[in-house]
Amino acid sequence: MADSYDDHTSGVVFPAGPDGRRSTAALGRAVVADALRPADRPGARAAEQETNWRAGYLGHVRRTVEAGLASREAALSIAGAGLQSLSDRMRVAGPDGEQELAVLRSAPAGRSLATEAIPGTAAPEEEFSLPYRGQRLRGDDLFRRLDAWVDGGVVEPSCAEAVRTVAAHPEWLSLPGSTVTVLGAGAEMGPLPALLRWGATVAAVDLPRPELWSRVLDTARRGAGTLLIPVGDGGRDLTARAGADLIGEVPAVADWVAGLPGAPVLGNYVYADGATNVRVSVAVDALTERVAGWRPETTLAFLATPTDVFAVPAEAVQASVTGYAQRSRSAKLLARPLRTLSAGRLLRRAYLPGADPGIADSLVPQQGPNYALAKRLQRWRASVARAEGRTVSMNVAPPTRTRSVVKNRALAAAYAGAHRFGVEVFEPATSNVLMAALLVHDLHTGGGPAHEHPWQDEAYAAAHGGLWRTPYAPRSVLGLAAALGLGAARG
Repeated sequence: MADSYDDHTSGVVFPAGPDGRRSTAALGRAVVADALRPADRPGARAAEQETNWRAGYLGHVRRTVEAGLASREAALSIAGAGLQSLSDRMRVAGPDGEQELAVLRSAPAGRSLATEAIPGTAAPEEEFSLPYRGQRLRGDDLFRRLDAWVDGGVVEPSCAEAVRTVAAHPEWLSLPGSTVTVLGAGAEMGPLPALLRWGATVAAVDLPRPELWSRVLDTARRGAGTLLIPVGDGGRDLTARAGADLIGEVPAVADWVAGLPGAPVLGNYVYADGATNVRVSVAVDALTERVAGWRPETTLAFLATPTDVFAVPAEAVQASVTGYAQRSRSAKLLARPLRTLSAGRLLRRAYLPGADPGIADSLVPQQGPNYALAKRLQRWRASVARAEGRTVSMNVAPPTRTRSVVKNRALAAAYAGAHRFGVEVFEPATSNVLMAALLVHDLHTGGGPAHEHPWQDEAYAAAHGGLWRTPYAPRSVLGLAAALGLGAARG
């Protein structure tokens, strides 16, 4: 993957260097260093001096979590400095040249977006159910599956409890009085289909692509809720008039979102490949600041990726340590030569015994530094917003067989072999409903219980698929999982 890109479009862009190139590596290196500087000056210097960001970013990103464990203040200083760095460094390109990102907070909209409402034709679901391996789990079957996930270390106990609470309150599902804006409405991991089945009011934003909107509108008509979409001028074909480009139209989309009825919930589910992922994530963050400035009561919602670095509770550490100690005799015999041949890189234990909290490092090199920075931005915004008193829903989603994952052959193979190491990879239909249920829970409980430290907020109700409790450090088995799953992935 290249460390720079040639940008010929308008909107949010990476800053140009002295040579005119827009280096994604230079931006990522600088932002991580800026984030670390208030709490970890040696870490900041190490990030600044990293000569191969593409390969070396993993340890520096991990350090942004480790340095924040010193105190709540340290974690928030890292988050705030990272956000400020991105705001200061990224640019907005237009016909009159480039400007600072801050102009998006007050810049006039390039066009006015109208609203089309699409009502569903079905009755709202009156009972929570979870699709799982060809079945719809409800009642006792659902509770047994939740118990099995907890026992297997697939989700944290607080995740299962949150879903049980939602199942006990089916009247919560339609989110009465709220309007949930889904940025990235066509995303596989987004909550739009579930929320519409439950009868909620959902505002959808995504790129102006008729084939995408045809699919979204069909979902809305088959649902029970009401879909609100932004439309521009044009002919009678609604799919041709729907949508907006977040990278280039922050003011227009922000104005539209801020004017929607109901208690506002702003959900960030955007995804793009490579450098574009950072650009759209920064654009959404600028939009978030603009909308929240006009609608202070706005609730923010995010999904955290499981392939990231998290601080995790002592219970997860102990489960992993116990699993490592109780490996079969054959597993221990196999591990010795593999560890020797790999200079200790393969089959490493996940944690040192007694760590509290532990560091679950599930960063995947194949996803790259741009992906890591985009997701880091969302986590920083969630932490800062919570500290400011805003309601935030941010939950760790499970590893999921989305199109963006399975198109990468190495990741697809690793996911196919992940079960050999105690990790369950979910189907999109299961993940969507599970994460939508956690969103509903958070919206009815003020974002869940209050915690002393941001890492505890991130760990609450996590559905990590087993990555936090597996005996082995995830990267130390990634290649083995891929080798074991290669045949299944090809099939």
